[in-house]
Amino acid sequence: MTSRARRTAPLWLVILAVSLPMFMATLDNLVVTTALPVLRTDLDASLEELQWFVNAYTLSFASLMLMAVSLGDRWGRKRLFAIGIVVFTVFSVACALATEPWMLVAARALQGAGAAALMPLSLTLLAGSVPDRLRPLAIGIWGGVSGLGVALGPLIGGLAIESWSWHAIFWINLPVGIVALPLVLFVLPESFGRSVRPDVVGLLLAGLGVFAIVFAVVRGNEAGWSSPEITVPLVAGALLLAGFLAWERRTRDPLVPLRLFRSRSFSVANGIGLTFSFGIFGAIFILIQFLQVVQGHTPLEAGVMTMPWTLAPMVVAPLAGIVAPRVGTRLLIVVGLVFLVISLVWLAFTMSPTVEYVEMLPAFLFGGVGMGLVFAPSSTAVLADIVDADRATASGTNSTIREIGVALGVAVLTAVFSGAGGQLTPTGYVDAAVPAILVGAGALVLALLIALALPAGRLARSPRPAGDETAAGGRTEAAKVPA
Repeated sequence: MTSRARRTAPLWLVILAVSLPMFMATLDNLVVTTALPVLRTDLDASLEELQWFVNAYTLSFASLMLMAVSLGDRWGRKRLFAIGIVVFTVFSVACALATEPWMLVAARALQGAGAAALMPLSLTLLAGSVPDRLRPLAIGIWGGVSGLGVALGPLIGGLAIESWSWHAIFWINLPVGIVALPLVLFVLPESFGRSVRPDVVGLLLAGLGVFAIVFAVVRGNEAGWSSPEITVPLVAGALLLAGFLAWERRTRDPLVPLRLFRSRSFSVANGIGLTFSFGIFGAIFILIQFLQVVQGHTPLEAGVMTMPWTLAPMVVAPLAGIVAPRVGTRLLIVVGLVFLVISLVWLAFTMSPTVEYVEMLPAFLFGGVGMGLVFAPSSTAVLADIVDADRATASGTNSTIREIGVALGVAVLTAVFSGAGGQLTPTGYVDAAVPAILVGAGALVLALLIALALPAGRLARSPRPAGDETAAGGRTEAAKVPA
């Protein structure tokens, strides 16, 4: 791997340059989730359309992320990162101008295409721009900024909706994009990876396979699980994904090099990413609407009430990033997942139309601390023993798998909610929401069991930075010291 320009910039400026666009993309997920009850009323949207407001973005994001990494390796990572900022910002404006549900779904899908270049390249550009000794701290702060996007999503969304309208949740991306673009262009060095042919066949097989499965899950309750409308996409999705794995094994330049999964830390971290995202973000989709639909809180009130949950990762994630090299990633992730399971089970068994906020507060605190303990150590585990030239692809693979988990979690937990007779009304919500949240808790228990397979011990030293020509092509050592 080569780097065209090794400019030196202050650490804080580098972190700001890579984190601001990522913050914009992360913020967008929960901003939209907070606005769903308002969007349902204003756009006369069905429950299925509400899911697509979230999943159109998520699936586009997940499907195109690895292609963005591949193109970044070939054409320049900073260049693709900047293009992603432009695309995301332009289609945020398109979302703000939508007047029909289908228009918002389409704009969200294109917005997700821009976001696809932001998350994986953000971490890779950061790893290649800071010294070895500062990387755990930098990744911890990066994870904290990601947590900040989660933290402020409900609050900013609620404030924007009440001060103006739901359109404002998309308009706010415009000034952020305008500031982020020149910052990226002038602060970050350009870097390249392997110059390979884009794996278009792999992209189509994986993207269409995941879309077919999510479509079937979203439509299952309404169309009937045994109907051809559901069974055909389910079978087709499974065959497409099987074809994707077969293609990746034989093609010269795979979208996802399957050899990466020979790394135990990488494989386990991706299993955690899938099940963690499935459980927690599927549950958040249900919980955010509970506060507004059932308890009658405004979007801003709901945002304030969830702040103990959403703000905690901003504090905990950087600390976890600092501690991870000393205690290892496994301990932090396992403890974090235990906290998250406690949080969802607590909420499931206390949820009612009349439950007092003080009864939910401990669950929100457990959830926030748990998410903070999972975020940064997971990113560290993914890159623990990946060669420098594969770091962008490894990061992109992990982000893709997590976003697929988000889409499946929203689809499956909503299907459980609908199957239990759930309705978006104050009296028809809680009884169906409880089993949906417990399914989310079950996914987190599975993530916890998977996390126990992570390598034990602390990292003796950090991997070399991407773009360090002395490390090009060499294998990164991440020796483990027994705890």
